Amino acid sequence: MAITSRDLPIIGWNEWAALPELGINKIRCKVDTGARTSALHAFYIEEFAENGAKRVRFGLHPNQGDTDTEMHCVADVSDVRDVTDSGGHTDTRYVITTTVVIGDRSWPIEITLTNRDTMRYRMLLGRTAIVDNFVVDAGTSCVAGKPSRHPVAQPFISLRHDEEE
Repeated sequence: MAITSRDLPIIGWNEWAALPELGINKIRCKVDTGARTSALHAFYIEEFAENGAKRVRFGLHPNQGDTDTEMHCVADVSDVRDVTDSGGHTDTRYVITTTVVIGDRSWPIEITLTNRDTMRYRMLLGRTAIVDNFVVDAGTSCVAGKPSRHPVAQPFISLRHDEEE
């Protein structure tokens, strides 16, 4: 039996997420089907090598409108790529892969690191993170609720077998 979008849970245009591998229990994210890749706020980024692996440490202001609260994270670098924002500006960003939790579901996603201090949401959830996992109802928000501290991972189900660029 084929899985259709009717079988997927609904999320709103903004949701609570967790990034447990980065130590982030909750962060409000804007769901953006127009953005290909997800983005996470980083007010500084430092590249370093550890055991032959390229890694980054970065600072994050996890709460909207609050630059006093800081978190410092470390992650492996998956890629470095040029990203064009909605204003047509291109910059080179580090890409990390980490687990995201929304509601009771968790799965790995790619996230670019960029300074989002001037943006309302510290995280943008792009369409490659959403596809095969949720249907977006743009008229609602925070449908999935806050992530559990000990989320129950749901299996990742792919609706497509080929990847579109």
